[in-house]
Amino acid sequence: MNWKSEWKKLTLIIGVFLGCFYLPVESPRFQNAVFESLYLVKWYAQEHVLLCLVPAFFIAGAIAVFVSQSAVMKYLGPNAPKVLAYGVASVSGTILAVCSCTVLPLFAGIYRMGAGLGPATAFLYSGPAINILAIVMTAAVLGLKLGVARAVGAVLFSVIVGLTMHGIFHREETAKANAAAHLPEPEVTRPLWQNAVYFFAMVAILVFANWAQPDTESGLWYWIYSWKWILTTVFAVLLAAILPAWFGVKTYKVVLTGGVVLLLSLVFPGMPMIPFVAGVIGLAVLAGTEPGEMDDWLTSTWDFAKQITPLLFWGVLAAGFFLGRPGEEGIIPSYWISSLVGGNSLYANLFASVVGAFMYFATLTEIPILQGLLGSGMGQGPALALLLAGPALSLPNMLVIRSVIGTKKTVVYVSLVIIMATISGMIFGAIWG
Repeated sequence: MNWKSEWKKLTLIIGVFLGCFYLPVESPRFQNAVFESLYLVKWYAQEHVLLCLVPAFFIAGAIAVFVSQSAVMKYLGPNAPKVLAYGVASVSGTILAVCSCTVLPLFAGIYRMGAGLGPATAFLYSGPAINILAIVMTAAVLGLKLGVARAVGAVLFSVIVGLTMHGIFHREETAKANAAAHLPEPEVTRPLWQNAVYFFAMVAILVFANWAQPDTESGLWYWIYSWKWILTTVFAVLLAAILPAWFGVKTYKVVLTGGVVLLLSLVFPGMPMIPFVAGVIGLAVLAGTEPGEMDDWLTSTWDFAKQITPLLFWGVLAAGFFLGRPGEEGIIPSYWISSLVGGNSLYANLFASVVGAFMYFATLTEIPILQGLLGSGMGQGPALALLLAGPALSLPNMLVIRSVIGTKKTVVYVSLVIIMATISGMIFGAIWG
């Protein structure tokens, strides 16, 4: 046997054995960290998978099937006008209001369809970072200065990160553009405006179903929150009408599915998740029983789901183990973090950026966490650094990005976000700290 080729396997086996041998199962902190990882997975499954990820998978699948590669290349490709490409990508978060994991299927969809690395990564950052509700709440809870700095920083970040990624990997982007230039023009199945309305309906369902409760019971944001399920239903009905009218789905199937959803909403009042899940299942059945485009849509949706979901699962488990749920502790004591982010030193800002990058924040949860940290002595600079790095990145997010664009590009992307968040925090802390 050639032992030189087996040393990696032997080292791995020995490492796993030693890890198991010295596993600190008697430690209360270790036990708590294990439970925190399971609690976080449960919380993520209850709060984000059905309402966030599943609609995002369907949208990503639709991008792959119903959006032509030439159209993506025209508006988001490496040779697309930069003002148009980065303008669209950098403000997408104001519409989507998604977290760092929900944006992943959408990012994978447009990247695989030919979007340039620059616009795609600008979209990847902006999707969760430029959430208009989160920015408004940041200003209301943490102060106007932090709110404005977060808004301006997030928009600039998305553009700078995208342009830098494009510049670093320019050769690959040029080759990609040259290859796409020889693609034949696709046949147009339906007018562009019909596809636009179709995507608008699905994005609206994603946005309103996940509309978070604001901290006040008045104003426009609370009005939208109080009507969120009515608005979600309106756009679900629009989507149901579109399928037979423009996509050839048999009308009786849509009516039957809608009847089941309506019946469940009447039988289980005040439990909107039940008819929502029934609607998702019904949509999958409709797509899977219609040959052609509809079946291709379901197949593409499933491809995204089976690639991304396992990585998110293990990433959420790891994030829960090391850092715990929002407001709870994992294996790393929270006082370590709070004691290291005071002042406005390079180390404090860098530490806040790194912790924010690896921790998982659902939409809006970063605000109460930062409120507590600021009360414990966190500096204004590190607070901004965490706001700019945290919502846009997470350990689960990084694992999925790596599967889409590779290890090298992922390391560069994550490093850019962390470095820029650190610098921004130091500048903000020096001025306003």
